[in-house]
Amino acid sequence: MLYIGLFILLILLFIYGMTMLRTGLFNLSSHSFKALLEKLTNKPWKGMIAAIVITAVLQSSSAVMVLTIGLIAARVLTFPQSIGIILGTNIGTTFTTEFITYDISDYLLPLAAAGALGILINKYKLRSIGFVLLGISIVFTAMKGFKYFAGIIQENPLMQTFLAHLSNHIFWALSLGILITALIQSSTATIGIIMGFLTADMLSIEAGIAIMLGSNIGTCITSYLASIGADKEAKLCAYAHIWLNIGGAVLFYPFIGQLKDAVVFMTSAKDVQLAHASLLFNVLSSIIVLPFAEQFGRWIMRLHK
Repeated sequence: MLYIGLFILLILLFIYGMTMLRTGLFNLSSHSFKALLEKLTNKPWKGMIAAIVITAVLQSSSAVMVLTIGLIAARVLTFPQSIGIILGTNIGTTFTTEFITYDISDYLLPLAAAGALGILINKYKLRSIGFVLLGISIVFTAMKGFKYFAGIIQENPLMQTFLAHLSNHIFWALSLGILITALIQSSTATIGIIMGFLTADMLSIEAGIAIMLGSNIGTCITSYLASIGADKEAKLCAYAHIWLNIGGAVLFYPFIGQLKDAVVFMTSAKDVQLAHASLLFNVLSSIIVLPFAEQFGRWIMRLHK
């Protein structure tokens, strides 16, 4: 029960930090990003580039998807324009997983202090910057917590058996990634948890990649929930997000071994290997679909007519 309580606390801490970070960034840039989405989505490749930038800055593919669905519901965007945005959000979110692999332990306390001070100041921009700084410090504190948690349960026979089962049965690892991400509604948090276990050598990189693939499917729950009650075009955007991420996971599932070999060649740090695997998977998936974006949009409309 103590392990479960600590694990839940770390997840909540990570999500709270990400929420603060996204809130601050969104407050600083939401109006300009809405205008950018409206102007640069007449071609799928333009929408993809715009979404990569926006998602990388906001540190959340879910936030961009919810924003896109809202713009479609408000008749500002159309469903075909959203295909490029979906492809871009999948790439942009990998910047977050790369970001959380850096070690900024020496700066956590100054960042937290500066962030708390900024929040107390009654000026919009300074408060937003305060949210960003405090959010970063909380996220990295939670990441250190995940690594510590993996260390203290390293000798637990039950966890050893469970993680060994995942390492030997990759499909169950993928299913776990879907389940965890659907529950906590954050693929970044799921990947952050797995990085802790990888660093402690409690999980194989193949299983970590499979969980990452599953998290890309599980994260679709947020856009689907945002589309409930919206018009048909907004729902089509959510359906397209689901089918794209399922298709990408199915396409790359047989090549987990090759993806593992590629990232192991790049770096010896296992948490960075997982971040690189996420980047490669999402970039390749989006590039493969981009030339067929219009045909894919028509297929979605036929499928969900």
